[in-house]
Amino acid sequence: MAIFFSAATAAGAFGGLLARGIVELDGRANLGGWAWIFIIEGIITFIVAIAAFFIMNDYPDTAKFLTATEKKEVIRRLEEDRSSLADEFHLKYFWDAVKDWKIWVHMFITIGIYTPLYSFSLFLPTIISSLGFTNDKTAQLMTVPPYIAACICCIGGGYLADRNGQRGIYMIFFNCVAIFGFILQIASSSNALKYAGTFFAAMGIYPNVPQGVAWNGNNIGGSTKRGVGIAMHVGFGNLGGVIAGFLYQAKDKPMYYPGHGTLIATETMSLVLCVFMTLYLRRENARRDREHKPPSAYTTEERLLERERGDNASYFRYTI
Repeated sequence: MAIFFSAATAAGAFGGLLARGIVELDGRANLGGWAWIFIIEGIITFIVAIAAFFIMNDYPDTAKFLTATEKKEVIRRLEEDRSSLADEFHLKYFWDAVKDWKIWVHMFITIGIYTPLYSFSLFLPTIISSLGFTNDKTAQLMTVPPYIAACICCIGGGYLADRNGQRGIYMIFFNCVAIFGFILQIASSSNALKYAGTFFAAMGIYPNVPQGVAWNGNNIGGSTKRGVGIAMHVGFGNLGGVIAGFLYQAKDKPMYYPGHGTLIATETMSLVLCVFMTLYLRRENARRDREHKPPSAYTTEERLLERERGDNASYFRYTI
């Protein structure tokens, strides 16, 4: 998932390079350079989308590149991942997700991260231009290094979180990194420190996108509830894009106090909620360990008796 979402940081890096090159088409066919950026990148996306329809497979059984043995193994892994919980669609699992307060906490954690995410991607060239780089082409190129740093942290953070079996502590850490980056923006008049702040902001924001989706998904039992819960999570978080469009206004340059201050506030909200969820889940796991036998001690028959309980099943343990 971290590798998948790191495409966003790679897009930010290559986007700056591509924009720098494509803008040279300014005036061709009576179109501005900005229009050519949308046209060329849009066509590429359209072609890849059509190809994906034929290349990607929906299920292991239909994957022609897998042998019969490999298909069997993939299906076994999927079944193990489901932990004997309900896999069929039923409307009650939809309502289970809507009524789960933990998912709502994750939704607010997410909007606190996605608002800086969209703000950063939309206004990074503007922020860098305000550092004294009046040449738009130079500003575009200077957006590339922060995205490269973010890509490394995105994949590295995902690897370490999986290796240690924890997500909350990493989200707390990356929230702190992002807050520090925006503090540099708002508290310093040094252009060098402000530019360094864009690195910290990127390295703190982007890793928490896959971390947050994975953490929420790990802690929702049952495929239907999980699907609805992740949709709630991402959908609500994407409202951050609506907020982001109003944060960085020309009248506030070069310091952009309202924009940076708002993002410090949203990241702080996410930080506090991540701390709360980490402590709660640790406590809940400890309670289940005291009151029930270890998950590995359950038989398949015992697990199936609780298949409709989702993450409330006595053998379910939360990822912290």
